[in-house]
Amino acid sequence: MLIKQIKETEKTDFEVAVAEPALMPKLAQIAKILGTRGLMPNPKTGTVTNDVAAAVNEVKGGKIAFKVDKAGIVHASIGRVSFTPEKIAANGQELINTIIKLKPSAAKGIYLKGVSLASSMSPGIAVDTRPVH
Repeated sequence: MLIKQIKETEKTDFEVAVAEPALMPKLAQIAKILGTRGLMPNPKTGTVTNDVAAAVNEVKGGKIAFKVDKAGIVHASIGRVSFTPEKIAANGQELINTIIKLKPSAAKGIYLKGVSLASSMSPGIAVDTRPVH
């Protein structure tokens, strides 16, 4: 029913899609719509699973998902327009802490060179990541 609705209207009013592996062939019908919006379920991100309830709880609990491109640039969402500035700042700080925690021991020198914050289709604003004393 939801697949038919998305196919007809091309509207998605959700932030994350979670599916069972058996449903993936049916989702192929709307893969172009979901894929371009970054909503297509993927086993690598944990959104294709037999335990859908656990995956939904993880997402609702604030699971951090980010992508790293070939140049080493991390792409992640830390908020929505409806979030308060404090919530966005807390999510951004948590993402930075997680990235620093995941630094490989073999990596030498400056690991986090810069951070910028941008909404969709807007220029980035540089963020000062130095600790406040």
